[in-house]
Amino acid sequence: MIETLEWTDAGVRFIDQTKLPTEETYVVCTTHGQVADVIRTMVVRGAPAIGVSAAMGIALGVKNSVAASESELRREFDEIARIIGETRPTAVNLFWAIQRMKAKLDSLRGKSIVEIKSALIEESKRMHAEDIAANQAMGRHGATLMPSSGGVLTHCNAGALATAGYGTALGVIRAAVEAGKKIHVYADETRPFLQGSRLTAWELMKDGISTTVISDNMAGAMMRRGKIQAIVVGADRIAANGDVANKIGTYSVAVLAKEHGIPFYVAAPISTVDLATPDGSKIPIEQRNAKEVTHIGGRQMVPDGVSVENPAFDVTPAKYVEAIITERGIARAPYGESLLALANEEVAAVR
Repeated sequence: MIETLEWTDAGVRFIDQTKLPTEETYVVCTTHGQVADVIRTMVVRGAPAIGVSAAMGIALGVKNSVAASESELRREFDEIARIIGETRPTAVNLFWAIQRMKAKLDSLRGKSIVEIKSALIEESKRMHAEDIAANQAMGRHGATLMPSSGGVLTHCNAGALATAGYGTALGVIRAAVEAGKKIHVYADETRPFLQGSRLTAWELMKDGISTTVISDNMAGAMMRRGKIQAIVVGADRIAANGDVANKIGTYSVAVLAKEHGIPFYVAAPISTVDLATPDGSKIPIEQRNAKEVTHIGGRQMVPDGVSVENPAFDVTPAKYVEAIITERGIARAPYGESLLALANEEVAAVR
């Protein structure tokens, strides 16, 4: 399995996703500031991976602390969490991870500095292992929704590279293939950062899963030609009503799917469900550097001075979503009820 990130004695080790697919290189971070940089610059990306990275970044910062007292360490913790929390505003897993590490810290009151450092490192490792297990469970649930044969379209990268391992949307596809289903994947290139053509295709080829890369504007034509039997994507935040924030271009795919009668599924861990956000209009959308749009492979593709928009995500209204696949089960409309039930582990309520 691809090691997207891992805790090592030398520091937190990340595969550099900005260099894929032509270079398989790794970055080792020895400070929490370096972890914040790899999140911000998308060396690591994908909501679940960002969450685990944030936890490990906090653990690394605390490990490096020279605080002489618990109160001083807590002040340092808050500053570390602030720096990491300012990296990627849309992915709710980032803030979930920070809150979980804060809760762990709060449970350690009265412990020695050494004990606190050790416990926070172990908590971040536990979150890494839990994410892989959650993705595998998600895959088992989602595989039942995949066609026995035919084309499955995915947008962006929601695979092992977007998680601690195995993947969300690609985890569903992996599990379906492991179950004997004959699936051919169509991977949208996913402009402007090309996560589909660079990352999804690379992952699936490594696994020997039949894959075709298409440009984003080919998706509708492929649906009309009968090439696509299902669509599965990941998510960076899911509002309480089932509205889904995912990589820019997802909304267009969902609308096209509805027009062609093709089921549109979302696969994401419960940590991506943000019950505190009532609907998609309240989800903050990250704006990224215009150069990601104006340049491809370092070559300028648009005239100087032109206005550029570069929102990293869009929001797909819940009405376009056939089902939301989580590690605890499958949620269906009305999502206000089913997601709440899953968040409360009332799995039977949504079966």
